[in-house]
Amino acid sequence: MEVVLLTLLVVSSVLIVLWALKTVYWLWLKPMKMKKYLKKQGIDGPSYKLFYGNLKELVMMTKKARSKPMELSHHITPRLLPFEDQAVKTYGKMFVSWIGPTPRVNIMDPELIREILSNKFGHFEKIKSNPIVGLLAKGLANYDGEKWVKHRRIINPAFHQEKLKMMLPAFYACCSELVEKWQKLASPEPCEVDVWPYLQNLTADVISRTAFGSSYEEGRRIFELQMEQAKLLIETLRTIYIPGFRFLPTRRNRRMKEIFKEVCTLLRVMIEKREKAMELGKASTDDLLGILMDSNYKEVKAGGDAKKLGMSIDDVMEECKLFYIAGQETTSTLLVWTMIVLSMHPEWQVKAREEVLQFFGREKPESEGLNRLKVVTMILNEVLRLYPPGLMLTRVTYKEMELGNVRIPPEVELAMPILLVQHDRELWGEDAEEFNPERFSEGISKATKNQVSFFPFGWGPRICMGQGFALTEAKMALAMILQNFSFELSPTYTHAPFTILTLQPQYGAPLILHKL
Repeated sequence: MEVVLLTLLVVSSVLIVLWALKTVYWLWLKPMKMKKYLKKQGIDGPSYKLFYGNLKELVMMTKKARSKPMELSHHITPRLLPFEDQAVKTYGKMFVSWIGPTPRVNIMDPELIREILSNKFGHFEKIKSNPIVGLLAKGLANYDGEKWVKHRRIINPAFHQEKLKMMLPAFYACCSELVEKWQKLASPEPCEVDVWPYLQNLTADVISRTAFGSSYEEGRRIFELQMEQAKLLIETLRTIYIPGFRFLPTRRNRRMKEIFKEVCTLLRVMIEKREKAMELGKASTDDLLGILMDSNYKEVKAGGDAKKLGMSIDDVMEECKLFYIAGQETTSTLLVWTMIVLSMHPEWQVKAREEVLQFFGREKPESEGLNRLKVVTMILNEVLRLYPPGLMLTRVTYKEMELGNVRIPPEVELAMPILLVQHDRELWGEDAEEFNPERFSEGISKATKNQVSFFPFGWGPRICMGQGFALTEAKMALAMILQNFSFELSPTYTHAPFTILTLQPQYGAPLILHKL
């Protein structure tokens, strides 16, 4: 008996020592080794601090920068990415910082960004996110390898140009409802309206109608739940990731799991109804869910192996959740910043309205005309440059990789700060932080000199599939708003860009609407 106890004690002691050594290596020895290796190649940065890295500093600087509004200008980088903005000034555009014990190398050279983003998979991979992110959505944007290839192939038909044309009536119907609401508010006198919640509701309605067709009201409930889930997720991600913490029955964890279950139940019912309708030959294929399921069915039928070639119901659910978050957030933020910026630069609002009236008069905007709106397209591109929906793209090395003239060890994050690159004076000129749509007068390639310096929707094989959807919806909404209203900043407007999932106005967007 004593021998057994002694053996257990020895084994336990050895395991504890091994665990302690592994922890010391993970938290201190490995970061120091990485720092030395990168510094030898000219990549320096802020000092590593045990366990937290630079996270405390990053969070503190961000809180301070966002604690008060800023002046009315497009010089927003110090407010939104204060840590990175300061590090670039101190260490140069390629520097290393620490997210806990993980090194993160900042990349702003367009050629290196091209190299990173042009790989399909197997070289620079998506960062494996905190498992709790899966409670919001997984889907195509989070996959790598063969799963990404399969999902991309099945989803691709949903975003073809001819499918977008089929969705224009839904875009128009939702925009018409918004215009009617604003006409009542702005009649007979101009009035102040916080346009931000209206635009959020507009894009939620659009994604509900285009994703689920006749199940539009059920779709709205999913949207409300997903927005609540997003806010809870952001609160969670602002804390240090502790493995296993998500299993603790805290109030936030319980609520996130409740939302996850309710959203899955709603989606599963809708998908199963659609499957039954497909079996009877009565299913709609003119909404995103119908197109996705039809494409999935054809993929399986052509190959014969459902498990290998097709998507499961759970897979379809995750793609639907991703439609919601990506589709709604991207377009609503693009529209709100476009209205704010056009209020700041009324001469461009006049130019855009003249173009819209020239093409459509007071009539319904149609597909061909929307595609030919040059001034509106220039404006949207410039707004996306100054106020991109997402501030940063990240990848990770899984083995030692050569990038430009440096070698990056495995398990290093590569951060490509979209905001900093798109505001970089060396790339965009001295007026980089000024609103100048003329820079896009000859298209994106000419404006960027064929460099990867404009990538609000990502770039390369993994560029956002919904880009055309978002821009078509934004053009329809903006055209109809310009047909019916002129607008200016309200005296109560406070300029304070900040991020939840995307770049949003912290205190809303109160504008004075004038009915035309």
